[in-house]
Amino acid sequence: MAKRDLLFSFALVFFVFFDFLLSLAAGKASCEFSVTHQNTLYNYSLASPSSKFPHGILSEDGFYKVEMNGTVLWFQLCSNMIFNHDQPACFGCQDCGSPSQCGMTCSALVSNNIGGYDVCAAVGKASNSHISLIDENEPKKGVSVKMVSSGTKSNCSLSVAILCDSSVVRVPTSFNLSGDCNYATELTHPSGCAMSIAVGGNGLGWFGTLLLIVICVLGGYILVGTVYRFFFLGIHRIEAIPNLEFWISLPERIKGLFGSLMRRFGGQRGGSRAAYAPIN
Repeated sequence: MAKRDLLFSFALVFFVFFDFLLSLAAGKASCEFSVTHQNTLYNYSLASPSSKFPHGILSEDGFYKVEMNGTVLWFQLCSNMIFNHDQPACFGCQDCGSPSQCGMTCSALVSNNIGGYDVCAAVGKASNSHISLIDENEPKKGVSVKMVSSGTKSNCSLSVAILCDSSVVRVPTSFNLSGDCNYATELTHPSGCAMSIAVGGNGLGWFGTLLLIVICVLGGYILVGTVYRFFFLGIHRIEAIPNLEFWISLPERIKGLFGSLMRRFGGQRGGSRAAYAPIN
């Protein structure tokens, strides 16, 4: 029973840790994008840190801010906004936090002056975002992130074009409005540049796929068999590996098989030379 309890505890810890890793990956995956163009794989990882930009594309202030014609647009990429200063103070912030935490539960917020009052509306959430190429024929140009917010009053969106430049950062200074509350802006950042990898046009092929499947099946068999023999049969050390004698003798078996084939083909070539030897 003690061994079974130990195995159960081990499995529980493993699955909890695995679920934690999946949660982290899901948060990061919302700002990752890959596309293949002309036998080249382009990988974009907007939130990945670098030596100059430890937060990737994310603003270190916790938000980007653009003001134009009495309208203020706040947004953050790959995450919700964080306000340690200059927090929005406007009416109608229920879709993006409470009045005391306005802007903290969405990724994009806009404020318009209506009748002398600043009225705001959420226009995007990182959890509801989509990444695409700015130019389908030129992946090196950068990507576009579109965030959508389904609020209590209307459905709004924000599209941010992230232009690639490996050495220059330009924050947004203006935006465009289409419809009632569909906003668009752009910025220039090294995080908008992709890592490119040359890939073949045919992939692994049937033989490579078959070989990969065989290796995975053998690896799973050895792993499961070792765990079972270790915890349930009490076999420890290297003896816990199933069919250990076979795996130890496998190199000699392969060597013997190749030796047998070489002797067989060598004998056939020798017989052929003897059959055509000149007669004196």
